[in-house]
Amino acid sequence: MKIDGRCHCGSITYEAEIDADNVRICHCTDCQRLSGTAFRISVGTPEANFALLSGSPKTYVKTGESGARRAQVFCPECGSQIYATAAEGDGPKVFNLRTGTIDQRDRLVPRSQIWRRSAQPWLGEIGSIPAREMQ
Repeated sequence: MKIDGRCHCGSITYEAEIDADNVRICHCTDCQRLSGTAFRISVGTPEANFALLSGSPKTYVKTGESGARRAQVFCPECGSQIYATAAEGDGPKVFNLRTGTIDQRDRLVPRSQIWRRSAQPWLGEIGSIPAREMQ
């Protein structure tokens, strides 16, 4: 599936080719802290299928529970997270695109979940929480 995306302020724009069946939710505590919410949704794409169209993102490297170093790539202007990838290594990289920055995100339904042991216990009740269509 061909997609395009951008950060909140529009400084960073990109396009990519993805497999929409590879969308997943991550419940790890790093994703919770980095996203500022209960989980993060992403879809992987090989580096060769990603094209940065505008802007110069900034990179923050974190060390995961496994010891692996992961580059967190984001807009230096608005802070929108764009993708994460392996911080080191010579092999081809996979960019885990943050679906919130993808224009076609309404078509990207998660197909799997990882780090479920860290999931917030209230997630199963989210459908019963009172909701409004707008603020």
